[in-house]
Amino acid sequence: MNHVNGKEEEAMEISSTDALDKSNNTMANAVNGEVEEEEERKPQEEEMEEDDSKAEATFSFTVENISKLKDSVLSPKCMVRNLPWKIMAMQRVSHNADKYNQKSLGFFLQCNAESDSTSWSCNAAAELRIINQKKEGEDFVRKIQHLFYSKENDWGYSNFLPWNELLDPDKGFFKDDKVILQVHVIADAPHGVSWDSKKHTGFVGLKNQGATCYMNSLLQTLFFTNKLRKAVYLMPTESDDPTKSVPLALQRVFYELQFSDTAVGTKKLTKSFGWETLDTFMQHDVQELCRVLLENMESKMKNTCVDSTIPKQFEGKMLSYIRCKHVEYCSQKEEAFYDIQLNVKGKKTVMESFKEYVTVESLDGDNKYDAGEHGLQEAEKGVIFKHLPPVLHLHLLRFMYDPASDANVKINDRYEFPERLNLESFLEKKEKTPAIYILHAILVHSGDNHGGHYVVYISPKGDGKYCKFDDDVVSKCTRQEALDRNFGGHDDDISVKHCTNAYMLVYIRESYKDDILCPVTEDDIPTSLKDRLAEERRLEAQKRQERKEAHLYMNVQVVTEDYFYGHQGTDLFDLEKANFRNFRVKKSATLKDFLEILAENLKYPIQQIRPWPFQARQNQTYRPTLLDLEADLNKTVQDLAEEGTWTVFVETASPESNDRRLPHFDKDSDVLLFLKMYDPRTKSINYCGHAYVPIAAKGSELMPELNKRAGFHPSTPLILFEEVKPNMLEMLPSTDLPMEKMLEELMDGDIIVFQKDETDIDQYELPTAKEYFRDLYYRVEITFCDKNVISDPGFTLELSQRMNYDQMANSVARYLNTDPYLLQFFKPQGYREGPGNAIRCTYEGTLKELLLYTKPRQPKKLYYQQLNIRINELENKRQFKCIYVNSRLKEEKELVLYPDKTGKVCDLLEEAKKQIELSESGKLRLLEVIGCKIYSLQLEDMSLEMLNSTGTTRSLRIEEIPKEEFSLAPDETLIPVAHFHKEVFSTFGVPFLLVIKNNEKFSSVKDRIQKRLDVPDKEFEKYKFAVIVMGKVEYISDEEHDQNVNISQFIPHTVSGTGGNMQARPWLGLDHVNKTPKRSRVGNYLEKSIKIHN
Repeated sequence: MNHVNGKEEEAMEISSTDALDKSNNTMANAVNGEVEEEEERKPQEEEMEEDDSKAEATFSFTVENISKLKDSVLSPKCMVRNLPWKIMAMQRVSHNADKYNQKSLGFFLQCNAESDSTSWSCNAAAELRIINQKKEGEDFVRKIQHLFYSKENDWGYSNFLPWNELLDPDKGFFKDDKVILQVHVIADAPHGVSWDSKKHTGFVGLKNQGATCYMNSLLQTLFFTNKLRKAVYLMPTESDDPTKSVPLALQRVFYELQFSDTAVGTKKLTKSFGWETLDTFMQHDVQELCRVLLENMESKMKNTCVDSTIPKQFEGKMLSYIRCKHVEYCSQKEEAFYDIQLNVKGKKTVMESFKEYVTVESLDGDNKYDAGEHGLQEAEKGVIFKHLPPVLHLHLLRFMYDPASDANVKINDRYEFPERLNLESFLEKKEKTPAIYILHAILVHSGDNHGGHYVVYISPKGDGKYCKFDDDVVSKCTRQEALDRNFGGHDDDISVKHCTNAYMLVYIRESYKDDILCPVTEDDIPTSLKDRLAEERRLEAQKRQERKEAHLYMNVQVVTEDYFYGHQGTDLFDLEKANFRNFRVKKSATLKDFLEILAENLKYPIQQIRPWPFQARQNQTYRPTLLDLEADLNKTVQDLAEEGTWTVFVETASPESNDRRLPHFDKDSDVLLFLKMYDPRTKSINYCGHAYVPIAAKGSELMPELNKRAGFHPSTPLILFEEVKPNMLEMLPSTDLPMEKMLEELMDGDIIVFQKDETDIDQYELPTAKEYFRDLYYRVEITFCDKNVISDPGFTLELSQRMNYDQMANSVARYLNTDPYLLQFFKPQGYREGPGNAIRCTYEGTLKELLLYTKPRQPKKLYYQQLNIRINELENKRQFKCIYVNSRLKEEKELVLYPDKTGKVCDLLEEAKKQIELSESGKLRLLEVIGCKIYSLQLEDMSLEMLNSTGTTRSLRIEEIPKEEFSLAPDETLIPVAHFHKEVFSTFGVPFLLVIKNNEKFSSVKDRIQKRLDVPDKEFEKYKFAVIVMGKVEYISDEEHDQNVNISQFIPHTVSGTGGNMQARPWLGLDHVNKTPKRSRVGNYLEKSIKIHN
């Protein structure tokens, strides 16, 4: 709930439809519905004519016979922002225990209530007023702010004023049985209704893809930087890929913004960035996108006619310096910038932030500057601007890290910025023209650190006349709305919303205004670009028309005999991989019409083509079947196809034939057969065409033709098979039989496979076509993915499911050009993406059994990793993943180690030495870390079988032993130290071991810790120290810092009363703020970096 003006109201601000249930809430706060993504109000331009599109209005309604009012009454409509607004009044009765049946006036503002649309919305603020009819009397006023939409089209107060006060003549609201109600409403331009931005402003907006308001605001800002727009148009993009070219996509958006009458889409632009759909639903920081986009454009402009456009317009230069006070020494560095980041916290104006920006810092005392040969010197450190650019981007730092809450927070303090900004005093030397800037654009953020909404206010001509660009809606606005209402802070003005304020400012140098805001006409756009964009629009219009008429058409997939050559599988071609010739044919077209289309496209006379529709048989085969041309010629293709896509084999006359038409086919006495030849030498199938064969012809009559097709001698003996279905080839009986008896259930589309009948046929691996097709049946395509590469697409091999482990490993090793014994394979997880358990090299099953674990109806997948040791050796070892931490307590890298399963910790450490560089000590130790605390130091002679496996909070850490810890004196011990903040369970960072000596001063322990952590004095002063045992915290007070250390406090000991089963492990805790900003689980939208991938 939001308070109206930050104060508690006596009456409830609600929708009238809710008032029946909520009328008893007489002391509730005002409700502001749907506030998270509401837009800023937009009063109309003072000179804007009074019409239905006006931004604000005041209207009144006199309620007659108020004392007898029972039902709700409505005022006549008042048009604001092209929507009808009405006053609604009624008598309400509250039902609570204290004031039973107390009457009050219900007063609501209603918007667009008679519309049937459910997509509209309009954000508005209003004053609801009862006019006091006494001369000196005061009106009674309440304020509302609401996002009006179809389900909440009225908003106001159920208990606006008690009924007895309303009718009390002394109060002055009631006279002659009448009350006068008045509303002053200020409304934003509406969304989801017919708001014509072009008509009202001359400009159009950009469509929001989900959460791209930040990008839309920036694009409008860059579009109205006219000189940049001109340069973008001139970028050479003629040969660019239209789906990946960022310059072309930006040209397209700018062109449409300039010439379109409706809101412009940005999907092609974000696609050119290489973004996925999810990226468009993720809000980012507008300043970061500005920097990334300008850098991308600058790189694309290099070596073109618009080279250096970006730096000339946006690049400034500043000088960072450190100047010694007492010696002649100065260190300085010149840096370029595209924007200036200004602190908002504790500042009231832009000028205050600039003054802080160039404030000189004194380096003295403990913070003296190391001036090389001059030693430590007192010095002054600061920055000064050498050059300020024509277009100045100011990024207001409203989002800051808050250590107290350990999160980024938004600063909503009031912060003023002028329309005219004089920055002369911040320049090192005066430039040719004064550094006086005029305000051009204000990018505004509404919401908090976790999300919100961006809009931009732009003065297109830099003349102080502003328009508000809110995604697809553009409207005129006043200077007050553009500037004053976006300073932030809490004002009593109902039009100022909390958490809505300027986030980025764009100023243009006054002397460059005419150049930067120069007119951009159609003549400034290259003809080649205009023609390309016009062709794109024509094709898109054509596609829209096709989609509109899609229900009238069907798709016909055509294959010719060319598709069958080279096919090595069952049937005639691979249905999933075929590159069909697709024809978009009207469903009402006849077969005759379709044949004419085929003849025209295939360049054959109709007499030389014959269609054979494919049919899925019950035995899992897909074969051509007869189409009766005489009987079906006038049938529609929809009737012939029966349902869905129609796949047709189109037989064409041989180019070598001189016949004017195809041979006659007698549907009663002929059969269409397809012929394949198997070669056992190459284990391959050769397609040999098709033939019309009389069903009464004997098999022997076909033999000469088969030999001719295969290129054999006419008398070569052959073996014939019928390809019945996958993994089923039947050898044909005596060739003396007629075809109808040789082939089982003779049908058009049957396939005969033949091969030479050789005496030494058994010498081949797959001697006959029967064995070949059986082997083929067990073949499967398997994708092998590297388990160590995230989202690895892998590579695909065709293997036999009858293979054993060695055969599979050899096949993969050949592809990877490696030793099969240097590969380890993993099963896939059952119903999740990713590798599962490892497959042992001694696995005795078949590949088919391994693939039982793959997901049904999904590509078959196995995982692998390449090894440095042989797999048979690896399986006698155990994998350990350890983190190596260097002497500066930085986690350097993850070590994957393979000691013998039966080895000891010392063996694990020896393996680690092979992967890291040791300093002079040369000794390592192994620690077990749980939840950022050191749990135990593992002894070198401990068996590795005793080591616990790692988990989400448990890890093994290897580190080099410092020399001072090699041999401890009897009065010394190693204690674990860990970081935490407030709660002992909120540990973080890298824990470490520390040597302490009995009876030494604790202050010396602190000094060693500070040195070990390399923490500055000021920060270390905030550290608190505590001894923690079994979760119990005992802080060491400042007075105790000079006391002696008792090492017995840190000795692990058995907890009494646990039967020796529980051991206390004391540790020293460092209580301080974790200054490493962490990401929340859902991710902060400001923390995810923006990338343009193309």
